[in-house]
Amino acid sequence: MENLIKEIVNDPKFSQGLAWKRWYFRADDVIVKEGDVAKSLFFIEDGQLRVSVHVELEERRNVKTGVSDLKKGDIFGDTCLHESSVRTASVTAITDGCVLEINGEKLSGYLDAHPIKGYAFYKKMFEILFKRLDNGNRRIEYLLAWGLKARRSAEKSIPIFRKI
Repeated sequence: MENLIKEIVNDPKFSQGLAWKRWYFRADDVIVKEGDVAKSLFFIEDGQLRVSVHVELEERRNVKTGVSDLKKGDIFGDTCLHESSVRTASVTAITDGCVLEINGEKLSGYLDAHPIKGYAFYKKMFEILFKRLDNGNRRIEYLLAWGLKARRSAEKSIPIFRKI
C-alpha cells in the first residue's frame, strides 16, 4: 500500500493541500477522536499510534481500552472512502511521527478516474480488511474462552453456586 499511496500523493492531479496534507505529531497527540465526523483516511509515514475505544462497564463507569497498535505503512480511517461517517475509535500517538491525511471524497474520485490504480488500491484494502477481520475473530474467540474459563473457575470456587 505504501508505494501506491506515495504514487497517488505525488501525482500532480492529486494536489497537496486540497486532496491531502502531511501532519507531524508528537507522542500523546490525538490524531482522531472517537465520535468525530470522518472525512479523511490516514497513512502512517513514520511513528507508532494506538487505536482505542471507550467501553461502558457499568452505569457511569467507562474504560478506555487499546484495540490495536499501528506502525509505519499502516492505514486507518478508511471507512470514509465513499461517505462521511462517525469515527468508531480514537487514535493517539505513542511516539513522534508523521501521517498523510487523505480526503476520502477526493481519493474516491481520483481512483474512479484512474481505474488501474483504483483496482490496485481496493485490492490492497480488501487484503487489509480481511486481515483485520481475522484478527478481530481471534480476539473474540480468545475473550469467549477466557470468559468461559473465568465462569467455570467461579462455579468451582463458590460452593453455594448450583447449576439449574
